Amino acid sequence: MKNFLKKYSHAWTLIYIVFYMPWFIYLENNVKEYTLIHTNLDYQIPFCEYFIIPYFLWFPFVGITFVYFLFYSKTEYYQLCAFLFTGMTIFLIICTVWPNGLDLRSQVVERNNIFSHLVSSLQKADTSTNVFPSLHVFNTLGCMIALFKSKGLEKKYVWKTLIWVLSVSIILSTVFLKQHSIIDVLGGFGLAAILYVPVYVLDYNRLREKKTKTSDVGA
Repeated sequence: MKNFLKKYSHAWTLIYIVFYMPWFIYLENNVKEYTLIHTNLDYQIPFCEYFIIPYFLWFPFVGITFVYFLFYSKTEYYQLCAFLFTGMTIFLIICTVWPNGLDLRSQVVERNNIFSHLVSSLQKADTSTNVFPSLHVFNTLGCMIALFKSKGLEKKYVWKTLIWVLSVSIILSTVFLKQHSIIDVLGGFGLAAILYVPVYVLDYNRLREKKTKTSDVGA
């Protein structure tokens, strides 16, 4: 057990949830007045309760991705944490200084089937506030990017195809269930694009070496 804890000590980053959850719960319970987010396109998209399946699959998708990187690669695990946790913190800050929400649930059609009942349960547990940018979209993109760039899945084209299909389905589910506006979805994509560069593009070792060489020349 001692060796196990030492080998996977990088799991300490999961303490972030202790920071994130109280803040998120506070916002969920206290945001009463907010900016309404919507576009004309949102009202053209039909409600489809069957998308509750990929919507709920988001939870095991994110969880399994964390477990995979925890055991596969410390470096790639830290990259995933840096990407997701930074984005989630930015989300909290945005929703704190700019409370936002939706009024799209009036379009939800209640049908007598298990999928519609699941949507109803989801809406009772999840308020229509704190929606921009969409964390469902952002975290999905973060996990997909991390998995696509993972050396362990470098030539696993079947797995990558399945991951892509699941990710697209999850993102689509957010608007077909009226959980998010198109603006929220675009916000998730925008935040992912911004964080992609510092987490996956910049080579910090090379930058440090370049800085050291510049300092040596100056001396």
